[in-house]
Amino acid sequence: MSLQLSGGVRDAQNDAIESTSGASPKLQLRTGAPPANCAAADTGTLLCEIALPADWLAASVGGVKAKSGTWQGNGVAAGNVGHFRVKDSAGTTTYIQGTVTATGGGGDMTMDNVNVAVDQQVTVNTFQLTAGNA
Repeated sequence: MSLQLSGGVRDAQNDAIESTSGASPKLQLRTGAPPANCAAADTGTLLCEIALPADWLAASVGGVKAKSGTWQGNGVAAGNVGHFRVKDSAGTTTYIQGTVTATGGGGDMTMDNVNVAVDQQVTVNTFQLTAGNA
């Protein structure tokens, strides 16, 4: 039998992600594949950095924690977004990273337009974390 968690435990695990990474973290959108793990140095070109809202994820319900508020910034370099990193508000510690694709492309985060230009307004429309067993 595989390990099973109650809905309350899954939601508590998800909610701990936001409390651990802190209020107003930074979302970095970068070119290429993500580094080997969150402790590894940044890779790719930084295309956009977004200061996320203080309460950047809604409360977890049914093992799913979705983006909250507006995630929007301006392009600082031109290129195609390949991965993201969520860092603390100082931008030094990475807590979450994953792939980015156009909507429907199967990435961990999806965007309507992954091709970023300098000074272009960049918006992340949807993002969610789904706990195991959810």
